Amino acid sequence: MKVDTVAEQIVAQLIEVGVRRIYGVVGDSLNPIVDAVRRSGGASAGGIDWIHVRHEEAAAFAASAEAQLTGELAVCAGSCGPGNLHLINGLYDANRSGAPVLAIASHIPSVQIGSSFFQETHPDRLFVECSVYAELISTPEQSPRVVHSAVQHAVAAPGVAVITLPGDIADEPIGRAAPSYVRTATPSLVPADTDVRRLAAAIDEASTVAIFAGAGVRDARAELLELADVLGAPIGHSLRGKEFVQYDNPFDIGMTGLLGYGAAHDGIHDADLLLLIGTDFPYDQFLPDRVRTAQIDSAAENLGRRTSLDYAVHGDAKSTLAALLRLVQRKSDRSFLERTLDRHNTLMTKVVGAYTTPVKQRTPIHPEYAASILDDLAADDAVFTSDTGMCNVWTARYLNPNGQRSFLSSALHGSMANALPHAIGAQVAFPNRQVVSLSGDGGLSMLMGELLTVAMYRLPVKIIVFNNSTLGMVKLEMLVDGIPDFGVDVPATDYAAVAAALNIFSRRIEDPADIESGITAALEHDGPALVDIVTDPNALSLPPTITGEQVKGFALAMSRMVMNGGVGEAVQMAKSNLRNVPLPSQFSR
Repeated sequence: MKVDTVAEQIVAQLIEVGVRRIYGVVGDSLNPIVDAVRRSGGASAGGIDWIHVRHEEAAAFAASAEAQLTGELAVCAGSCGPGNLHLINGLYDANRSGAPVLAIASHIPSVQIGSSFFQETHPDRLFVECSVYAELISTPEQSPRVVHSAVQHAVAAPGVAVITLPGDIADEPIGRAAPSYVRTATPSLVPADTDVRRLAAAIDEASTVAIFAGAGVRDARAELLELADVLGAPIGHSLRGKEFVQYDNPFDIGMTGLLGYGAAHDGIHDADLLLLIGTDFPYDQFLPDRVRTAQIDSAAENLGRRTSLDYAVHGDAKSTLAALLRLVQRKSDRSFLERTLDRHNTLMTKVVGAYTTPVKQRTPIHPEYAASILDDLAADDAVFTSDTGMCNVWTARYLNPNGQRSFLSSALHGSMANALPHAIGAQVAFPNRQVVSLSGDGGLSMLMGELLTVAMYRLPVKIIVFNNSTLGMVKLEMLVDGIPDFGVDVPATDYAAVAAALNIFSRRIEDPADIESGITAALEHDGPALVDIVTDPNALSLPPTITGEQVKGFALAMSRMVMNGGVGEAVQMAKSNLRNVPLPSQFSR
């Protein structure tokens, strides 16, 4: 590729790093970069492809998905002013997810900066909070080292790096040669021996130990299971840890939190010592405050910021667990483990499984039943992306990992509308894998323009829409707070018809008897497909442990509904959720 201008030099640097595509929307200030991409010849010729999305937010989400699945740098771009501002929500999500993403934020002409010029913003300031590196390129001589630093920061952190590039600078001749990029392997972070020995002594002294693990154990699964076996310790996990912890795990007791299921809540509260491993689980109300607690994390700033600690170890999970295994004594008493596993099996059968067998003929369709069917039919190596809200709940409770499947969500940033653009990035990066987007109707409608992107590139994404015409998670939050739901309704929409208008294979399902055949047809279709499943708007996610205050909130909201003439809605909600409400004796104190 000919390299004469700054834009061409930047594209050449990205090719050297291994970047094969840029997600974005073209615009005047971005034209030099886009034209350099065009002249690179595309990925098939060793260059870079331009993936034209409909909204820059989707570009950032797509790049984030690619980066999380591949572990490699992914790139998105936006033109000056509104164009790059649209990137910001997806970049927040990417940065909090630790996705190595580079964002190119083009800028107004450099001579106009500071004069309130048309579309003037200050991207180098705006993106600071959602990045690990943000810098303005002011001269051609400065550009190659700024780009190099941005790449290094994004990959090393990992996280988001943003370069702000005025359009006129991008078109100028190069000022100096670019430094070469040298890839390194991922190092181990070995903990201090004194910290490990102190924790090992505490483990040996504890009568019972429970483990709560997160995504930080992704490279330490074998060591985690071995430690659980040695200690007779049940293992709970966070949503992001599910993919690496749950499958083929005889010590698994599910999740805690609002998305939770199984006996994780009780297990971590009943132990003598709790080990938090590779997790920064943010909901401290679901963590015990009267249990001795230890935390192992490769990020020292995470230690103790969610709950008080008795022991802290700064190190990666693999190195730390390997060191602990050499020191701790095997516990012969397995009664705590067996008791917790028995409770987990009971809860999985009676609570989580409440809607997967007795509702096959009930309408409107229960989303739990649809999710369980999808789990059975999806490929062994499927990539699942899920919208924030109820779709996250059904994914957490009913879609099972197996060591080959991948799961993406906006687990830390909690953005709506992430599922479809995440699926776009996943499918572009892995054209031969089955990619399934679990989209809520609220999330899908927010970035529905990306259906055009799917149709344009004929991406074989399978979009499963849980269409309940309401913002279900927000509705639940209102009821827990004791107020009737308001402003959460979404107009009833036939999303299958919308997809069909774009020449996307589609099915609309209102009868539960049609779920299996409809999802099967979509998964087997050679191309993009959408399944619009009309689900029960009153089916709510209830946490595994319900407090008296939550019950009080539900009761108060229901009484207000009835007083306001909404008795029918209150009755329907009770019918939809009664089976999952525990007896008074199960309320936590």
